[in-house]
Amino acid sequence: MLRAIPMALALLLLSGCVTYPDISQSRSPCRVEPGGWCGFVRSAAVEAYPYAIAATNAYVGDDDLFQDPGPNLKRLERLEIAEEDLRKGFGYEVFEQFAPGSAGDPERQPIARIVSFRGTDFDGFTDIFYGTLRDDQIDIALRYFEAEMARFDDDVPWIATGHSLGGALATEISIKYPNVRAYMFNTSPFYRGEAMTNDMRRLVFNERGEVLRRFARYGPAPASDVFTINCGPANGSFTKHKIRPLADCITWIAAYDSEDALAVVRANDIRKPMVECGAPDKEHPGAGFRQFVPCVHIARRHDDD
Repeated sequence: MLRAIPMALALLLLSGCVTYPDISQSRSPCRVEPGGWCGFVRSAAVEAYPYAIAATNAYVGDDDLFQDPGPNLKRLERLEIAEEDLRKGFGYEVFEQFAPGSAGDPERQPIARIVSFRGTDFDGFTDIFYGTLRDDQIDIALRYFEAEMARFDDDVPWIATGHSLGGALATEISIKYPNVRAYMFNTSPFYRGEAMTNDMRRLVFNERGEVLRRFARYGPAPASDVFTINCGPANGSFTKHKIRPLADCITWIAAYDSEDALAVVRANDIRKPMVECGAPDKEHPGAGFRQFVPCVHIARRHDDD
């Protein structure tokens, strides 16, 4: 473990990527910006929220999926997953992504195709055994991703995304295919690829204090731009790990700068993040909102450190 510390520092110094500070606290330097969220956080949320929705909706069968994924996402039929791969806990979905503001255009064409890997479902030990203790799910994910690329065989760029274990699988896709961007959420620190490969084309959103960050201390995470946000400071570490609350928070932040994200907030009745200033039943003020009164975030719980 001691040897891992200088290795992690070396990777941080060598990387062109950034781990951004947790700025979503009561002393945020951006208290007069919309919702108190800094501009670079809002920009990252606008970029990432469609993939957070796709990562959520990879958990087919759960009761907290986005019923309306918004105007820019369309779920596609994926390849059938073989029984032996299902037995190892593997799951994924495929989506088409359309340009912002293109809803209602009958001629619109996809700007990206998204493969979204499901994370651990905790129905048993299967996912942990084949996805964390062993590498089976990595090899399975690469195989299905390559089959999906061959099935479409066009110039639409691919994006990989996922939550938790799904984030580790998306990382592996981006390592093997450097032209593929990857977006990960509360991502698992257990991966096998070379950390620096394709490091400038990965973006991570983690909830502060979520349970997997405790394991991430023991080895270098794959290099990427990392945003740590504190959406639910009063929640426990396992609740913080869930994808839907994090996806809701990212989409809410994005809705300050994106009409499409705002449509998702309203269609799915997304509530204000716990940490944001204002009453619990505060309605989203909409894209283009200007903050004239300083926004004071709810302070985090100190026992989440």
